[in-house]
Amino acid sequence: MKKTVIRYGFVTIFGVILFYLNIIKAPAGVQLLEKTASFGLSMIKVIPCAFILIGLFEVWVKQETVERHFGKSSGLRGHIVGILLAGTTVGGLYVAFPVAAALFHKGARPAVIFSYIGAAAIVRIPMTIFEASFMGIKFTLIRLLVSLPLVILTAEILGRYLEKRNFQIRED
Repeated sequence: MKKTVIRYGFVTIFGVILFYLNIIKAPAGVQLLEKTASFGLSMIKVIPCAFILIGLFEVWVKQETVERHFGKSSGLRGHIVGILLAGTTVGGLYVAFPVAAALFHKGARPAVIFSYIGAAAIVRIPMTIFEASFMGIKFTLIRLLVSLPLVILTAEILGRYLEKRNFQIRED
C-alpha cells in the first residue's frame, strides 16, 4: 500500500510540474511535455501487442522447451539462442524485460536471461541495420564482435553470483 501511494504521488507531482511548466510556457517545460507525450504514445502502440504475445508465450510454450533451450544444461547454446531471440525483439527494453520475466518463470537460468537483456539493448536487427547504414558494416561487425562476448561473460559472472546466493524474484 505504501509503495502504491509513493508511486502515485510521484506521478502526480510529475504531472503537476509538467502542467505548470506548460502553462507558463517555459521552453523546457513545453519540450518536456512534448517528449513525454511522444514517448507515451509510442509505448501505447507497442506495449499491448507485446503483452498479448507474452501471454500467448506463457500459454503455448511448454516449460520443458524453455528449460531445454535456456535452462541449466543449455550452456553456451542458451546464450546464443537468447541473443538470437533478443535480436528479433521489437519494442526495446520495455518489451524485453517482461519477456525476460516470462523466461525466468518458465525455467531459464539467470545468466541466459542477462544475455538476452544485454543483447536486446545492443543487437536488435532494425537497430543494427540502421547503424550499419550510417557507421558502416566494418564498424558494426567490430562492435558486435567485441560487445557480444562481453555480454555473455558478464551475464555468466552475474548469473553464477546470483545462483550461489539462491536468488529468487519476489512476487509483489
